[in-house]
Amino acid sequence: MKKKINPQAMQIAACLHDWLEHHVPSIKACSRHTLRNYHVSMTLYAEFLRTVKGITPETLNADCFCKKNIEEWIVWMKKVRNCSPATCNVRLSALRAFLKYLSDNDISFVSVFLQAENVPNEKTPKRKVIGLSKLAVDTLLSMPNQRTAIGFRDYTLLLLLYSTAVRINELLTLKICNITMDCAKPHIIVIGKGRKRRPIPLLAKPVQYLKKYLTECHPNPGDAEALLFSSKSRGIYTPMSAENVNKMLKRYAKMAHGKCSDVPLDIHAHQFRHAKASHWLENGMNIAQISYLLGHENIQTTMVYLDITTEQEEKALETLEDENQRCVGKKWKSAKGKMELEVFLGLHK
Repeated sequence: MKKKINPQAMQIAACLHDWLEHHVPSIKACSRHTLRNYHVSMTLYAEFLRTVKGITPETLNADCFCKKNIEEWIVWMKKVRNCSPATCNVRLSALRAFLKYLSDNDISFVSVFLQAENVPNEKTPKRKVIGLSKLAVDTLLSMPNQRTAIGFRDYTLLLLLYSTAVRINELLTLKICNITMDCAKPHIIVIGKGRKRRPIPLLAKPVQYLKKYLTECHPNPGDAEALLFSSKSRGIYTPMSAENVNKMLKRYAKMAHGKCSDVPLDIHAHQFRHAKASHWLENGMNIAQISYLLGHENIQTTMVYLDITTEQEEKALETLEDENQRCVGKKWKSAKGKMELEVFLGLHK
């Protein structure tokens, strides 16, 4: 005789569905990257419960999220999935976020949320972002063949990435309608973390190349909602992937390294952001201005990011002083009639 799904399991599944489908993307306005991370993290926890603890939809309950299980999950991720300590911390953070949402909806889940809060993060070595010298940047920018359409696109992308110091996802989601150039102060509006918008000024050279790029690659003025750098295969409303940008960067880095040994072969897009911020600092720009342009909420983040010295920190601080649940359909039955935990929880996408 089949066991019935207990009410608590149904409640967990309903909350997870609402959290992923409504709360995270709409209420919290998280990025697609964050939503994907949350989905992957919860899928991994469900896989652990099913394969290691033998949990089924019939036996799923609040106790499955106890501290002991979570700690065993982290060990499982490291040993079975080969996850790094940093990745484990990201997964743990996602699980905590869901349990917080679950406990906010039903006080009976507060206990497991507090247990998750007491699971210690994995110790991770402090990673220093390696920037690029000005010579390395100039050498890299000289690699794309601007006489070809692809080369000109690549050059424009790299030029904007460096000159604005925006995050790669901010640049790849930049729409035509958020570019303003025919005015006294040309600028772009980027959407950063937490869906916050901020203006970034454009200097003469990026404006020159942007105008030419728009004329050649976006000749239709009705494409205001089109992305500046879109997917070649999926159309103007789908962004290029950051992975493709990094592949392109590594290709140019391999070409440039022979001319300038400062160019790292394992380059990635974020190094342009770090490089520009460092060069702004070297050129005497105020740390508060750099923090604003980078989109950091806290100036301390900028200080750590740029390895600010104590003396620089004091000067920066002196400057600052001057200035309801949705129903879940019965999607858990597989083709063979068996019930899988991930499918029951709606994590089978």
